[in-house]
Amino acid sequence: MLKRKIEKLIERHLRSGSERILLIDGARQVGKTYIIRHVGKKLFPNFIEINMLEDSIGSKLFANTTTVEDFYLRVSMIEGNKMGSAEDTLIFLDEIQAYPQLLTMLKFLRDENRFTYIASGSLLGVTLSETTSIPMGSIRRVRMFPLDFEEFLYANGMNEFAVDVLRKKFEARESLDVAMHGKMMDLFRRYLLVGGLPAAVNAYLETKNIQPVRGIQQEIHDYYAADASKYDAEHRLKIRRIYDQIPSNLENKKKRVVAQRIEGKKGSTFANYEDEFEYLISAGIALNVQAISAPTFPLLESSGKNLLKLYLNDVGILTSILYGSNIRAILDDERSINLGSVYESAVASELIAHGFPLYYYDNRSRGEVDYLIDDYDSLSAVPIEVKSGKDYTVHSALNTFVKNDGYHVKKAFVLSNTREIMTNGKITYLPIYDVMFFGAKESSGAYF
Repeated sequence: MLKRKIEKLIERHLRSGSERILLIDGARQVGKTYIIRHVGKKLFPNFIEINMLEDSIGSKLFANTTTVEDFYLRVSMIEGNKMGSAEDTLIFLDEIQAYPQLLTMLKFLRDENRFTYIASGSLLGVTLSETTSIPMGSIRRVRMFPLDFEEFLYANGMNEFAVDVLRKKFEARESLDVAMHGKMMDLFRRYLLVGGLPAAVNAYLETKNIQPVRGIQQEIHDYYAADASKYDAEHRLKIRRIYDQIPSNLENKKKRVVAQRIEGKKGSTFANYEDEFEYLISAGIALNVQAISAPTFPLLESSGKNLLKLYLNDVGILTSILYGSNIRAILDDERSINLGSVYESAVASELIAHGFPLYYYDNRSRGEVDYLIDDYDSLSAVPIEVKSGKDYTVHSALNTFVKNDGYHVKKAFVLSNTREIMTNGKITYLPIYDVMFFGAKESSGAYF
């Protein structure tokens, strides 16, 4: 079984007796159902799982459920022998977005406290925005992502003790020795190939064969691209165009989305595709990085909506599209191959999985910096540059950014293949794998 860090969060919540129902959101195929099922069966003698999406295309038993009594009756028709008490019965409502009225009903189910509940879904961002009566005080929404690099290390046999040692070395800014660095870089490159989708990771662990891994990634990529069933044919086509263009956009120098290229129509603006962008981002299959030209803390107040980059939610899908089954581009560090977009994708996935909204610096006269994140301790923005080649100390835009007194920069990072950690002024150079230790604190702030 793959070790997922969210397991502890789910277990703590279910043990806490919280008055809010935990709602796990995230793209399909990231492991939501599996981990909830695992924790639920471990903690509760009576575990009831109902997939609302399957119900909506099958018996439609819950389609017209509008009262708590109706809900209980319908549950009893399929799992009546398991309906005990709140202490021993967990009801898991999977793919709850299929019936938006159930999101509203969660409050009343929780108020009755007859059973314990947990729910999960995809497209919850879109569904919640379209639901008129959201019981916000009654639900706790948590986003789940594909395996991050730390979880990939666990899947490959590394234990928590080893990761804690690595974390302490990172915090002390202590470089790994040559052998350890080589091992970490090898695992990181394998992560670039395999990514974090559980099915792909399991296929890699079982076979050590890139072919079945690529087959799974292609299948999920095609599924993501086609799965926009809530929209009409015109919207689905636009969503497909935007999604299919993400890899090619990332290979361009600017990497950002250009509205006029989506359908080849002059005069097109981002406003013409608001629903399509919202779908891709809310579905969790695309990660959006918003542009900031004059960064002030907090970054949210400075972000613009008309310039953005989109990354795929899984770096393994990206390398599958770019390189197919040829693993040399990644494992052999081919000099002729620029892995910039691949490294940036991996960093984007790590940062968002660790709780950071994604921003980048874009200034016509001063250049671009790959990422900006908030530092609540210093009340300033932290710029991050990602380098895949040997020229990792060349970064004119970052230098200009750091020297700008108006930005109040206290620290900056360059992530690259380098082994030695070193600091030059405000800029610290870190090996790329150390991004696994960048994490947002629960009570505002961040660990760097």
